[in-house]
Amino acid sequence: MRIGELSRRTGVSVPTIKFYVREGLLPAGRLTSPNQATYEETHVRRLRLIRALIDVGGLSVAAVREVIAAVDDPGRPVHDLLGEAAVRMVPRYGGEPAEDGRLSEARERVTELVRERDWRVFPGNPAAEALAVALAALGSVGHERFGEVLGAYADAAEQVARADLAYVAHHVAREELVESVAVGTVLGDALFAALRRLAQIDASDRVFGGKGEVFGGDGEGEEGK
Repeated sequence: MRIGELSRRTGVSVPTIKFYVREGLLPAGRLTSPNQATYEETHVRRLRLIRALIDVGGLSVAAVREVIAAVDDPGRPVHDLLGEAAVRMVPRYGGEPAEDGRLSEARERVTELVRERDWRVFPGNPAAEALAVALAALGSVGHERFGEVLGAYADAAEQVARADLAYVAHHVAREELVESVAVGTVLGDALFAALRRLAQIDASDRVFGGKGEVFGGDGEGEEGK
């Protein structure tokens, strides 16, 4: 196919496709003349991966280049490949470090949690730091006791992670695996957040009492009004 058709099939503009080629994210097409090139289905798949990583995963071009390099390395284990993509989609803490020791204590708590759970996580993992920052932030606003439910959150996280990997396992191609991680991490987080909110509404009604409004019937319930 020519570059115009590649653009139509993927929704990526021709100038952007050429930019990805220059940046080494997308292989160049096969030249058929000095000014013409043809592209294959592999280019379609690669473009979809790039867009998933950028649009859904929020990765920079530099980060995408590193993930692409991992995808193109046939000797890279699938576990490392998925980790290469996932670790770059963890939110980074952009504020100033806590000055009252809360962040150090939170890091120790996270290290303890990882050891208790026997999680196979390498030291310095950005997700561990993000968790520590969240715990420290909770402590700074007077909610240190939130750490008491950390085990319950970890239980839920393990169950969700097993569901994530069961879904990803259905995608055989390496590029599809990485795309699944990108889409699943970002949209999966939104999915889980929405489910959590629905469950909170239900739990609140059962624990504290409420009007028992439910979906269906002739109205949306109090939450929908």
